[in-house]
Amino acid sequence: MGWDVTVDLDKCTGDAECVDVCPVEVYEIQNGKAHAVNAEECLGCESCVEVCEAGAITITEN
Repeated sequence: MGWDVTVDLDKCTGDAECVDVCPVEVYEIQNGKAHAVNAEECLGCESCVEVCEAGAITITEN
């Protein structure tokens, strides 16, 4: 069991709040947008979802 991490790049503002709050370094800023480069490490805590003011991040159980 794990988590699917999706970043809507159209909504992402690249403010890096998700990068700062993620305890397992799922995100990196690339070309001004957040990318889930280590999605397999996601704990499903949804801290990133809570801090993303743009509503660009979705986490679902897989």
